[in-house]
Amino acid sequence: MVTKPAENKAGAAETENAAAFGSRVRSAVIWRSGSQILAQIITWGSTLAVIRLLDPADYGLFAMTQVILAFLAFLNGYGFASALVQSEQLDPFRVRQAFGLLLLLNGLLAAIQFFGAPLAAAYYGQPIVADLLRVQALIFLATPFIALPEVMMSRALDFRKQAFVNLAAALVGAGTALGCALSGYGVWTLVYAPIALFWTRAIGLTVAARLLVWPSFDFRGCGQIIAFGSAVLASHFFWLVQTQADIFIAGRRFDPHALGLYAEALFLAQIFVSKFVPPLNEVAFPAYARIQGDKSAVRWNFLKAVRLLMLVLAPAYAGLAVTAAPLVETVFGLKWLGMVPYVQILALALLVMTVQILFAPVTNALGRPGIAMKASLCGAILFPVAFLVGAQFGLIGLAWAWLVAMPLLLIVTARLSAPVIGVTLADIGRAVLPGLAPALVMAVAVGLIERALPAGMAAPLRLAILVGAGGLIYPALLWLLEKEAIAEIRRLILRRPAVATQDAI
Repeated sequence: MVTKPAENKAGAAETENAAAFGSRVRSAVIWRSGSQILAQIITWGSTLAVIRLLDPADYGLFAMTQVILAFLAFLNGYGFASALVQSEQLDPFRVRQAFGLLLLLNGLLAAIQFFGAPLAAAYYGQPIVADLLRVQALIFLATPFIALPEVMMSRALDFRKQAFVNLAAALVGAGTALGCALSGYGVWTLVYAPIALFWTRAIGLTVAARLLVWPSFDFRGCGQIIAFGSAVLASHFFWLVQTQADIFIAGRRFDPHALGLYAEALFLAQIFVSKFVPPLNEVAFPAYARIQGDKSAVRWNFLKAVRLLMLVLAPAYAGLAVTAAPLVETVFGLKWLGMVPYVQILALALLVMTVQILFAPVTNALGRPGIAMKASLCGAILFPVAFLVGAQFGLIGLAWAWLVAMPLLLIVTARLSAPVIGVTLADIGRAVLPGLAPALVMAVAVGLIERALPAGMAAPLRLAILVGAGGLIYPALLWLLEKEAIAEIRRLILRRPAVATQDAI
């Protein structure tokens, strides 16, 4: 069969457009994830210095305030703003409506937190919590000036400007944290630094996007924004119940020092899943939304994302579990050694979460936010029950609750989402295996090496040996078992596209 010239031109144009879009997505991923890595290096540098200056009790008090802040923040309107990304056509009036909604919601949230702070302090039995929460209300006032320019630039896959703003904000936040800690501000260090970071982002993003619209409080005709945003909002609320219930329950049962050890163990275990995966999901949501009409492309890209993330994060979490003791002693100091058992358990649970949170951006972009909401509802029931049972066995019971509940939630999420994405559970398993299997073998090998080392060896030297061993064993296993995986990572780094086929996985 001979193809007509017009058809040839149309096909060539379509291929060229697809290639150009793929290049934009890769550029967005590199700018977003690259800037996130640099920002985290800056933040972690100051965080590790501050941790050595503050006490675990300071982090316990701060964790109590974060539960309240997080539960109010789910109403900050990010879900409504996200509707602007998912919408195929953008009306300037809808942008003004979204901004008005953001201002209204966040002003109300700031007032609720300010005047309701004494109730939270009474619940925890810690009067200082009220003072901390009142000052933290300033964060809500910055949110509208972050959310709107951020989603508008994300819609255009413009993550370059965001990268520079995020780096500047990280520097300001890190400087504030170090300055306050060295000046003896104690727990207030953990309050002032985020406020400085948020307001730097608010000003920087507004200037970078050149977006300062006049808000509209006439919400007639914005049913689509509210419908989509409400589903995302409900999903976010259930997610908060799932992830904050442990601190909420533990805050009344355990003293601030013990709670601080658990909270920082959770922070350490969540570093990869909370700092690196969300930026990728920010790129994934608008990218999936742009190709939502091509189900085979959505399927292929989703499975590729699962495979690549597991290749990178599976060894990181497996390594964290087996090197927790020398890592905590080296990085945090001797007074934090009590968090080691929590880290070892939570690292395995958070590895499972890495896969679980990849589903929502796809189903949301396909116009099915209700699926993520149902999965989050299951988590909001499953996790608090697990935490209530686990708390009977102390804080270690809360860590085990994570490890029991998270795989169950992954199964539920996958069964709900897979038909919409066009994948099977077997497809997901095949995407996970290339990274997971070598990582587990590496963890066993590193664990055996750790047991063979002299008991009195200095923690930094022990850590260096174990990390070095893992850094050699894992790539060697990939080379022996998954050579295509190495080639895929290399293509991503060099920004060379792979040929996408429906049988790629």
